[in-house]
Amino acid sequence: MSDAKTQIDETVNANDVVLYMKGTKSMPQCGFSSRVAGVLNYMGVEFTDVNVLADEDIRQGIKDYSDWPTIPQLYVKGEFVGGCDIITEMTLSGELDQLFDQKGVNYDKQAAEKIREANA
Repeated sequence: MSDAKTQIDETVNANDVVLYMKGTKSMPQCGFSSRVAGVLNYMGVEFTDVNVLADEDIRQGIKDYSDWPTIPQLYVKGEFVGGCDIITEMTLSGELDQLFDQKGVNYDKQAAEKIREANA
């Protein structure tokens, strides 16, 4: 398990935005992963996707790493942000925009507004 922790640590710290998910950003394999990847893709966020279905050690390791029981898990600049429900709430409230602004992550502000308008 320490190999998985090391690998996760390196991935999270080497990339600005990382999504641990079931499937890939181009082919999510669960609804929750699809929702978070969809938000990031729509907002034009460059992110690294890690398919937990491809590696059982990573799948369990990411849950231990964050002390969070579910997948997907979003990391921004090395910091665990949350899973699907938290990312959805943050997107709708504008908190995700604020986080990206604070961390210097590029995203499409108009796309973020469109998501909020569509869900108002």
